[in-house]
Amino acid sequence: MTKSIQLTDLTLRDGNQSIAATRMTREQTLRILPMLQRAGYTRMELWGGAILDSCIRFLNEDPWERLEAYARILGGSGKIQALLRGQNLFAYQPYPDDLVISFVKQAVESGVGVMRIFDALNDERNLTIALLATKAYGAKAEAALSYTVSPVHTVDYFVDYARRLEEMGADQLAIKDMAGLLHPVDAVALIRRLRQNTSLPIALHSHTTTGVGLLNAVIGMVYGVDSIDCAITPFAGGSSHPPVELLIVFAEELGLEHGLEKRFVIQAQAELFRIFDELKTHISYHGKYYRPVMFEDINRHQVQEILRLVSTPIPENMETALALSRTMLKELGYPDYDDRIFDSQIPGGMLSNLQSQLRSMGRDDILDRLMTEIPRVRRDVGYVPLVTPTSQIVGSQAAFNLIMGEEYAHASDEFRMLLRGEFGRTPAQPNPEVVRKVLGEAEEPLRYRPASYLMPVLEEPVRLPFVRTHKDLLLHFLFREAADTFLKNRYALEEV
Repeated sequence: MTKSIQLTDLTLRDGNQSIAATRMTREQTLRILPMLQRAGYTRMELWGGAILDSCIRFLNEDPWERLEAYARILGGSGKIQALLRGQNLFAYQPYPDDLVISFVKQAVESGVGVMRIFDALNDERNLTIALLATKAYGAKAEAALSYTVSPVHTVDYFVDYARRLEEMGADQLAIKDMAGLLHPVDAVALIRRLRQNTSLPIALHSHTTTGVGLLNAVIGMVYGVDSIDCAITPFAGGSSHPPVELLIVFAEELGLEHGLEKRFVIQAQAELFRIFDELKTHISYHGKYYRPVMFEDINRHQVQEILRLVSTPIPENMETALALSRTMLKELGYPDYDDRIFDSQIPGGMLSNLQSQLRSMGRDDILDRLMTEIPRVRRDVGYVPLVTPTSQIVGSQAAFNLIMGEEYAHASDEFRMLLRGEFGRTPAQPNPEVVRKVLGEAEEPLRYRPASYLMPVLEEPVRLPFVRTHKDLLLHFLFREAADTFLKNRYALEEV
């Protein structure tokens, strides 16, 4: 039987989010989607993450209509994957169970076939309701391990977490390396152990920000993951994902069936370059990196050498393979890697946002110190993985510490929530001195699942002239003021 690898396209969701600040319009995505279908992708992540927020806040679009348009073009939901932030849904704080259930139900009815569900703290309690609702309403539930590095985040930690997710009923697992922190040597160990300890299909999601994403994808092919997340140039590489153009060549050299029609991938690439130019004001890489990549441009001798090295995964071989894979990307015009993130743990998108915010405040001078302050704050709060929303919370608190000139002299509401356990159980116990300084002696952290303290919201009637459908109601509860402004404009109502 021919071995195969599923290459999952993230161009229109995470590629769009990582490269173009999620500013790709529905019209632009609909120019690409039929090409992806013709290319033969069996799964595409098209919705979730920051898509909903960007639609209503910046694009004046209904995110439900976007999803439903995708489902019509693809002939149903089978190929559509969405990213959901567990109990936080598609936003930044925990929501009541009734809202989570209703949102998942509507998403599945509107076109989601696979829901990738993660929690920023790897607190499985925050996945429970979304996972059960996804399966109850007929979609597949993919539970993700938010990968990070710390004294507590060992291979055993992630294997134990994967087992719990399988016991909870997950249909498949994903290794979610959102900051590109999964070193290739560790990737081999983690994939091997997960393969030995779970029977579920495994997806690999690794960003190329630090230059490890491409080699990790190759390691995934060699050591047995079932699917690999990737994107099409110019929405691949840099802070996005490994380019599918290169992964196809690696798969062919390994004799793996990938099921993609290369000429349609190149067709999509050409149209994506046009969209790349249309979005240039939102793309920091524009004019500095990227050029069309043809399959004949890829050096198969380099590909074969990388595969030879990966087949014997001793540290020296993996370092050589990593250097070769980074050279391949550079020679093909992709953005250079930033390995400072291995020390700071700061995802690329978070770093860009911090730089922009500090510049607007006239405080560029603290950026270098911030790179060392963020890991210290992260340690104080229990080694939380830095992914939405914890990355923003920790980054902001580190900036406050430096600007105020005193540690924790000011703490944001969200930082207090994190210490109280309102986002979930942190991987390690927070620093007790910081807890006392920020919360005082009287406040006790939450003992039970955070959402169990939240009152239902859908049972009370909402009488607002701009909330006309159940989908409107869900957006209203999720995004509040931003959604209300969008809905008022949509229905051309005066401010009320």
